[in-house]
Amino acid sequence: MTTVPRFVPLLAALLFGASLNAAERPNFVLLNIDDLGYADIGPFGSEKHRTPNLDRMAAEGRKFTSFYVTSGVCSPSRSSLMTGCYPKRVGLHQNEHGKWVLFPGDQRGLNPSEITVAEVLKKAGYQTAMVGKWHLGDQPEFLPTRQGFDSYFGIPFSNDMGRTDRKDDRYPPLPLLRDETVIEEEPDQHFITKRYTEEALAFLEKAAKADAPFFLYLPHTMPHWPQYSSPAFEGKSANGKWGDAVEEIDWSVGRILDKLAELGVDENTLVLFTSDNGGAVNHGASNAPLRGAKGSTLEGGQRVCMVVRWPGKIPAGTECDEMAATLDILPTFAHLAGGKVPDDRIIDGKNITPLLLGEAGAKTPHDVFYYYKLGNLQCVRSGPWKLHLARTEKPRNQPEAKGRKVPAALYHLGRDIGETVNVAGDHPDVVARLEALAEEARADLGDDAVGRGGRGTRKPGDHPGAVPLTGN
Repeated sequence: MTTVPRFVPLLAALLFGASLNAAERPNFVLLNIDDLGYADIGPFGSEKHRTPNLDRMAAEGRKFTSFYVTSGVCSPSRSSLMTGCYPKRVGLHQNEHGKWVLFPGDQRGLNPSEITVAEVLKKAGYQTAMVGKWHLGDQPEFLPTRQGFDSYFGIPFSNDMGRTDRKDDRYPPLPLLRDETVIEEEPDQHFITKRYTEEALAFLEKAAKADAPFFLYLPHTMPHWPQYSSPAFEGKSANGKWGDAVEEIDWSVGRILDKLAELGVDENTLVLFTSDNGGAVNHGASNAPLRGAKGSTLEGGQRVCMVVRWPGKIPAGTECDEMAATLDILPTFAHLAGGKVPDDRIIDGKNITPLLLGEAGAKTPHDVFYYYKLGNLQCVRSGPWKLHLARTEKPRNQPEAKGRKVPAALYHLGRDIGETVNVAGDHPDVVARLEALAEEARADLGDDAVGRGGRGTRKPGDHPGAVPLTGN
């Protein structure tokens, strides 16, 4: 049950009932972890990983147990975090070849005409920096420094898209960028979490001295395969390479929190920690008690851990089970920063400030949430109900095969978080209501599985003649 201190609604009204002045606007630190499982950290029940800093963060903040991403894989999910829109709306549900994610040298990327959370905050007077994995396009106009970030340091896509671990020529050498320049090829990934952390701390040092709030986006490369950790963590966990990488990420969180306190900006900084998609269980992640994993539209593929902390504003030691999503980060941060959500286009995310602050009676602003895989609408959630839509499954790589018909399945997530008991036969009215919501999505966003194009979609960025950053 959610615990709500009695002073919080009054505090919320005082702080957010009118426009915020510069002194009231919080700094933001957004930590987005690659492939981290729902139960891979202590606040969500991990028994294998030691995460004392995240345990502290949850004790001093609030955890969200029904927090979603819009895809079970990284590029589509990250497009939503940046834009507040479903991947299908911004054309990043797949690359130009129909693959799940973007690859080095793809001509598709996040359209420069889209407005990112970084651009919203930058326009509101924020200093912005990104350290880590981007994965929204590697051509010049798609890079973070063209999408609202003052600076960038990191590997611009997945860490397996190089030659150190692949041992073949399918991928060019893995690039490490500073801003828009490749400064290393095939960096030693044993030290990548440490290097990201050092870069983040250096930005915080500089930003805290300036007369303006800041936004730091730190999407860690780990524990995505191949897992690496520095000598201080390698071989030290109870869960192999996966656990080593997770425990080093927790160390990084601790360094960030300690630095905020050292700089005297702790109480005016909102720190949000989450994952880009469900855990890769084949590599060591745990999504318990959820069913499914990375890549799926089961809860284990798209429901992720989330912990948020803002001392004195977010009630300590509480949790929220209301539905929220990374879609909501842009409109929520815009609200708290006194910025403006784009009003010339559809934004799917909602302002979840009341949920963050633990306001009495606060409910999810979402009547419905859609689960897509590539361009195919597969599930719909409304309230506690989740409907897996009837579909035809064809053998992989056999598009001409007849396929197997899979009937609709309905689950009550409040009573059956593991999606184990199909109650569609007992609730035909609920099935009909969620099917009608699916039809609304097909009209708006489209559904490739049934050959429907959506009226509310926009074009992705396109760079004809694109080439990889390295190996040319």
